[in-house]
Amino acid sequence: MTSINYAKHTATLCSSYSNALQHINGPYRAVLVHSGVEHHYFGDDRAVSFQAYGHLLHWIPVNRPNQFVYFRPNEKPVYFQIVPSDFWHEQDINVDPAWDQQFTIVRLVTLDELAKQLQQLSKSDLAYIGESPAVASSLGIDKSLINPQALLAYLDFSRAIKSDYELDQLRAANQLALLGHRAAKACFLEGGTEFEIHLAFLQATAHLEDESPYTNIVALNEKAAILHYQFKRKANEDKGQVLLIDAGCRVNAYGSDITRTSVSEDVHPKFRSLVQAMEELELALVAEVCPGKTYQSLHQSTLTRLARVLIDNDICNGSEENLIALDIPQLFMPHGVGHLLGVQVHDVGGHQADSIGTLLPPPANSPALRNTRVMEADMVFTVEPGLYFIPLLLEAQRNSSKGKLINWKNVDELYCCGGIRIEDNIRVTDDGAENLTRQFE
Repeated sequence: MTSINYAKHTATLCSSYSNALQHINGPYRAVLVHSGVEHHYFGDDRAVSFQAYGHLLHWIPVNRPNQFVYFRPNEKPVYFQIVPSDFWHEQDINVDPAWDQQFTIVRLVTLDELAKQLQQLSKSDLAYIGESPAVASSLGIDKSLINPQALLAYLDFSRAIKSDYELDQLRAANQLALLGHRAAKACFLEGGTEFEIHLAFLQATAHLEDESPYTNIVALNEKAAILHYQFKRKANEDKGQVLLIDAGCRVNAYGSDITRTSVSEDVHPKFRSLVQAMEELELALVAEVCPGKTYQSLHQSTLTRLARVLIDNDICNGSEENLIALDIPQLFMPHGVGHLLGVQVHDVGGHQADSIGTLLPPPANSPALRNTRVMEADMVFTVEPGLYFIPLLLEAQRNSSKGKLINWKNVDELYCCGGIRIEDNIRVTDDGAENLTRQFE
């Protein structure tokens, strides 16, 4: 961790939280941020893999239950580090020297000890943000001050703009994930199963599954048409001709989110051409990124460009205008072109128009679009166009007016190939874009 950039990052957070408290002018003058609590499977004593609350990770990369950051303007933030006395599990937390410089670190054993600490700091004007109202109540925080929506809206909105420290972590997460993608592709070309490809990625990146920012998508052939395919087949009934792998890595809580589609030598030649066309399409979209542009316009450009790919490769007939008017590109790409990225893979605030929480919903013809923000310098998001042969969507149109514009012979031949997605992580610069992913390829 770079101490200088981390110091600037925490200073920015202090300023942001101070501005939030001043801007909102609510009944609270301080904030307690909670990482969350441990949960167990129903009827079992086995814990669910823990994921700390994003706003806690925004301050400090500690993915443990019952960690707290206390902030009051014009005071040094306090990190309340609860480390239970326990001989069943490892509880110690390694403290980075940079944390000592930015926080007053108070090590405690129980929540009861935290309650006593808060009594000395005044709880009457303390807002709590986190997943557990029960914990907040046990600490003596008034119900009206638990997760105030105005405060959350302000903090969620501000997370889209990244500090230099955050950009450092995102670059490192991209660089590390690309090691895994290279290993995964090599395993695929050697005939590996989905399970083996998944393990190759984890081994190359030295990640455990629960350290990953999300569950790896490792899809061979027809499974590439399932957008969030969750399984890892341990056998190849047919030789893998297509690999779609969507996998990232985490560095100091910040995650990369990268998708690549690879093909074997004997893949259908039309599908190979489509993969090349989608690579070019994705890079063209990245070239459109600049401050002041709306993300909806980038999504609309994706649909227009996809219509041209479908026509040029004889998947659809007619003009771009006809395909767009009938929403045919959405049959082949039902998701949005991307989302905000940070300490959460689908980061918060994507549909906010401003810091007071005004919502700007996605367009009616693309309800899955996760980002409707205006692009600003140092905003980070994904650009991930796709083209899929999804029977559930396409077969419903076989005998419809839309279906008349689809070349069913080619679609039928390509169902077995599943689909294509190409995804990079993009930072908006003052006059364009920095591709956080491609710079390391």
